Amino acid sequence: MTDLAKVPVTIVTGFLGAGKTTLIRHLIQNAGGRRLAVVVNEFGTLGVDGEILKSCAIPDCPAENIVELANGCICCTVADDFIPTVERLLALDPRPDHILIETSGLALPKPLLKAFDWPAIRSRITVDGVLALADAEAVAEGRFAPDLVALEAQRAADPGIDHETPLAEVFEDQLACADMVLLTKVDLAGPEGVAAARAVIAAEAPRPVPVIEIREGAIDPRVILGLGAAAEDDLAARPSHHDGADDHEHEDFDSTVVTFGEIADPADLVVRIERLAREHHVLRVKGYAAVIGKPMRLLVQAVGGRVRHQYDRPWRPGEPRGTALVAIAEHDHVHPEAFRAVLAG
Repeated sequence: MTDLAKVPVTIVTGFLGAGKTTLIRHLIQNAGGRRLAVVVNEFGTLGVDGEILKSCAIPDCPAENIVELANGCICCTVADDFIPTVERLLALDPRPDHILIETSGLALPKPLLKAFDWPAIRSRITVDGVLALADAEAVAEGRFAPDLVALEAQRAADPGIDHETPLAEVFEDQLACADMVLLTKVDLAGPEGVAAARAVIAAEAPRPVPVIEIREGAIDPRVILGLGAAAEDDLAARPSHHDGADDHEHEDFDSTVVTFGEIADPADLVVRIERLAREHHVLRVKGYAAVIGKPMRLLVQAVGGRVRHQYDRPWRPGEPRGTALVAIAEHDHVHPEAFRAVLAG
């Protein structure tokens, strides 16, 4: 095959809750005649994002073109999961025109780029581009990038201390691999917050990249698809904190699934999730809840103490009604029984 025959792949990275699923849902619904396929790499055992995307499948991206790889980073399970999945998608008839990969919010993108050099697929697909989504409000508040002046002062005082946090490293690695940064939640950040977020990204990115503001995942696909970056051949320009390591670890983060029965009031659940973030340092909560007396299932997604919920679909006949929530935190802060006590009462 020539390079022109390779199926382009867009990798969508971004920190927890930055809006990756919302963006891909928009692309599915506005494919512009492209036949899309989607790979969703979920962190945790409850596959929320994949089901959300399958619920909006259309003829150009039918449900069978949407594959979820749950409970494991695809760059850690290349031979067992990632390669077979790509091969299945390439064998579809008709073959996809473009593949979208939504990484886990905790994923380091560079090891995934290296996976595209595997002999089984390297002549058949190419990384058209890497998109990094960044939550403007969160970045403006300095959650993922250290104060460089203060950091240098601390290093000078005690060079033996590691001043980087795992969250900062993930954020910086995603920026370093990106061909384009999509700044989300700009309405929540406001003009000053957006300006501050842009300044952080400019300071942290190792090379100039376009930064585009989007709302609710809406962007013309022509802007982000068809970049022709061939990122798998451009690894040297995408530095990582983990360059030179034999592998990478996800031991800094962990997740647990909390299941219980129906809830009486969504507002009470929101309060409980806010408390979980505040008292137990939980980064992300997502899942479903059954509300007493309501025929629709409640979709819940939270980033820290910011909680969003909506009724997404009716409960299916015979489907057990209940509540199941994935909670993700840094490894030392995951306490399943304590989480259950807060969420289920």
